[in-house]
Amino acid sequence: MHGTFLARLPVNQHAAADRRFASVGSTLIEQLSALYGKTPGFSRWLQALFADLGQLAAARPAPLVALDDAREAQPDWFIRQRMVGYSAYVDRFGGSLSGVGERIDHLRELGVDYLHLLPFLRARQGDSDGGFAVASFDEIEPKLGTMDDLEALTTELRAAGISLCADLVLNHVADEHAWAQAAAAGDPLKRHFFHVFPDRELPDAYEGTVGEVFPQAAPGNFTHVPAMGGWVWTTFYPFQWDLNYAHPPVFAAMVRVLLQLANRGIEVFRLDSAPFLWKRLGTPCMNEPEVHQILAALRACVQLVAPAVLLKAEAIVPTEQVSAYFGRGGLRGRECQLAYHSGLMASAWAALAEGSADLPRQLLAHTPALPAATGWVTYVRCHDDIVWGVLRPQVEAEGGDYIARIGKAAAYLEGRVPGSFARGAAFQAQDEHALHGSNGMTAALVGLPQHPHTAVEPAALRRYVLLYALAFWVGAVPLIYMGDELGQYNNSDPGDVERVARDGRWLQRPALSAVALEVLTSGHGVAATTFAALQALVAARRHPQWPATRDIAVTEHADAGVLVLRRGDDALGVFNFGTHAVQLDLAAMMAGEGWFDLFANGVTGMSDTLDTASHRLLPWATLWRVRGHV
Repeated sequence: MHGTFLARLPVNQHAAADRRFASVGSTLIEQLSALYGKTPGFSRWLQALFADLGQLAAARPAPLVALDDAREAQPDWFIRQRMVGYSAYVDRFGGSLSGVGERIDHLRELGVDYLHLLPFLRARQGDSDGGFAVASFDEIEPKLGTMDDLEALTTELRAAGISLCADLVLNHVADEHAWAQAAAAGDPLKRHFFHVFPDRELPDAYEGTVGEVFPQAAPGNFTHVPAMGGWVWTTFYPFQWDLNYAHPPVFAAMVRVLLQLANRGIEVFRLDSAPFLWKRLGTPCMNEPEVHQILAALRACVQLVAPAVLLKAEAIVPTEQVSAYFGRGGLRGRECQLAYHSGLMASAWAALAEGSADLPRQLLAHTPALPAATGWVTYVRCHDDIVWGVLRPQVEAEGGDYIARIGKAAAYLEGRVPGSFARGAAFQAQDEHALHGSNGMTAALVGLPQHPHTAVEPAALRRYVLLYALAFWVGAVPLIYMGDELGQYNNSDPGDVERVARDGRWLQRPALSAVALEVLTSGHGVAATTFAALQALVAARRHPQWPATRDIAVTEHADAGVLVLRRGDDALGVFNFGTHAVQLDLAAMMAGEGWFDLFANGVTGMSDTLDTASHRLLPWATLWRVRGHV
């Protein structure tokens, strides 16, 4: 296999290729053999895969080869860089890929060096699940631009020091994708790309243990497709056909998709719906062992061809299950370099509603240590709902009533509790015994004003900063969600009324506000206030004394509302989720000298001493202290 791979490369790349093959070649062969070794023709298929990998490596542009060499020398570059991310829809942020390029100065002013653009590949016509129903991996959505525009954008971003992250939908393709169309037209090879059942016997058996992702909008996991002569597995929506990863050509095809996009300059791939890749009767068909073998093999392919590229797991499951996506056992550190800490996001919102830091404190205390050169992607809001289910195991392990406790927090954030400052909305609400998620922009959920010209109440700003400060403290890559930097409110665009009614997640998908951008330049109002707050957090995170590579530890505090976190011995973060002020005994919390305040919001009596009376945290206040040179 080594010779097959090497034969496709120019001689000047052989030394690097030899080194990479020695590092990951055996892992790739082992994982693929475990997955597909008993499949007829496996050796021939494997030989063809390595030939394809060699061709993709040979086609990699020179600037990206140079990037590969630089990042390969420092695998934790993205942690040491103290990255700050931003997530947006192309059309809602810049109108098109070219328009995104015109927003680069906005991103640089904010301090962003990682840009996640939500799906921009050509999607099916009509409903496309926000672009996640991909009809072609080789084309850009026409209204957003072309592949040439994508390459131009990645070049501009790279020159600005910004890495582009794109979604790679691993689990499914749209019913309009060429693979699905060929299968429906009778192509037996493409039919094997999907899970098809002639009757309801097996689908009904699977349904006994498989949950529903969208129980109201898309109940069930199978769709009858007359052209396929049976029932097709469709985990998410009827127009999204699950791929059959037990069929080796599916893996090879998706590897080629990823690496072709990487060769166009994409540096990070968000592996959408990763937990669902393997189906096994009698299980939830999530997080199966083969999923991790697939991801380890995918990572090895990337390291062979494009080692500058990062893989990010989109696994919105409880924290213990998410941790597995970094790799365990013999695969530790060999799967994804990044994964979403959805549990932290959900627990922080619950803590804000409860006025207690118990949930994030317990969650972080039990978050497993990560392998080297891996880290969490942390966030406050995103294009999806707040998925409460990730907290169920934690609440029930402590003997709590999940529906009662988290249902109360959700009701508070949805403005259904008297006196609540939040104005969110329920998502996929079925009945009083079910709890799915909550929607809303950060501004609406923390009680910021709806109109961008309005002055911000200090307490609302403290709540906003508190949540982002926690994400910035914990994450290897904290993400700012589009519009949050301007304090944008829930989507009220008249043109989106039907979208919101059909899918409540559009409540947190407003277009970047031209009015808010104008207010930002004035230096007043919501937009200027929230933008400045995030800039201050970015600056603190980029301070030379910020211990980017140190592990996080939880320190107990007598006040249930106070979350105290450490990064090694030289950094202390205090986050007050309580609704009352707290006096800090800093002398008891920090040993030694040379401490100073790196970031503070809602803290009174600050000084550079360890005077016990010098720091008083108001409700929802944040304090970061580090030791070293100011």
